[in-house]
Amino acid sequence: MFESLGDRLQNAIHKIKGYGKITEDNISEMMREIRLALLEADVNYKVVKEFTTNVAEKALGEEVKRSINPGDMFVKIVKDELVTLLGGESAPLNLKGNPAILMLVGLQGSGKTTTIGKLANLLRKKHAKRPLLVACDIYRPAAIEQLKQIGKQLNIPVFEEGHKNPVEIVEHALSYAKEQGHDYVLVDTAGRLHIDENLMDELKELSAFLKPQEVLLVIDSMMGQDAIHVIEGFHSNLSLTGVILTKLDGDTRGGVALSVRHLTNVPIKFIGLSEKLDGIDYFDPERMAGRILGMGDIVSLVEKATEAIDEKEAEKTARKMQTGKFDLEDFLSTMKQIKKMGPLENLLKLIPGASKMGLNHVQIDPKQMAHVEAIVLSMTPAERRNPSIIKASRKTRIAKGSGTSVQEVNRLLQQFEQMKKMMKQMSNGNLKFPF
Repeated sequence: MFESLGDRLQNAIHKIKGYGKITEDNISEMMREIRLALLEADVNYKVVKEFTTNVAEKALGEEVKRSINPGDMFVKIVKDELVTLLGGESAPLNLKGNPAILMLVGLQGSGKTTTIGKLANLLRKKHAKRPLLVACDIYRPAAIEQLKQIGKQLNIPVFEEGHKNPVEIVEHALSYAKEQGHDYVLVDTAGRLHIDENLMDELKELSAFLKPQEVLLVIDSMMGQDAIHVIEGFHSNLSLTGVILTKLDGDTRGGVALSVRHLTNVPIKFIGLSEKLDGIDYFDPERMAGRILGMGDIVSLVEKATEAIDEKEAEKTARKMQTGKFDLEDFLSTMKQIKKMGPLENLLKLIPGASKMGLNHVQIDPKQMAHVEAIVLSMTPAERRNPSIIKASRKTRIAKGSGTSVQEVNRLLQQFEQMKKMMKQMSNGNLKFPF
């Protein structure tokens, strides 16, 4: 997500940080590079023009000229303008209804049915409430069955009445939700391959009956600038309260996210980060701007860790690391908790300076992680607690038991010992970095 754009912007900014002062000449050069980076990322040309004009004017202002470090001031200007472009502040959901009704709309292929499951899962986690999914996509083959399968995987109930009139379905669903004490009702509506009058008439009828707190448009970010026309088409008929951008983990240039709010005034409320059913998150302009500029997103990293990692277990592990008593059982436990936070390569991208360290493009093979886990699980408890007893015959047995080779067992043991040494140095404050 935004990796190519981020790399280009960071390179341009790195150049200007090397200049002693900001002049019209070097700003003009920077603006040309930034303009090209944004256009190649498929940002709307009107948005690009306004963005670069604003940055250039502010960069040549008196405050920057008087600044001790004009390069840093320039970075702040670019970040502030990006935040403004992305919407300024995150737009919260309106969940005040009893139950709160969220109506999801979108074209076929946007990922709407999967997204409704992801959103219900997120709301349940964040707010400890009871969501209900309602199947109102009565036209697409297997749409109802798909939603039922998603509900089953997440252990979230799905209300469906086959291919009845959607208004009748939601009327019964609302009565059921109140009887069963559901806090949120998420309605999966019909989509089409393109916007047409029949689709809009049905959605308007549903919206008029439901009076939802939120009407969220699910849109495929890989559509590029066509997404703007789709948003405008839905918004003119339904008064959208927000957009959910899906497939931002795919081969997308990210320009839609930078153009949506500015061109349509509809806020982005959520972004889809992976195909997994926990692969969705709230959209935060401040954090997103930081990630684009290589500043990382420590807040998101901490939030993910808080959700996935047991606090007492983490404290116990930290104490063992500090005293050098961290063993392979602790390593296995830590590895399992990190896996709960999502794909490791996605976590690495949240680290400040990830791009400069080459972490933005790291690909971690899940099979390799599985091999490591298999090797540790093939050891006896005594071997995991004291790896120094693992000699040749034990290594052969462990390799056979894990379906790996002795070389892989050796590599893991060597890496584990190096990691232990580094942890001890860090806890003693003796770790020296080569920069």
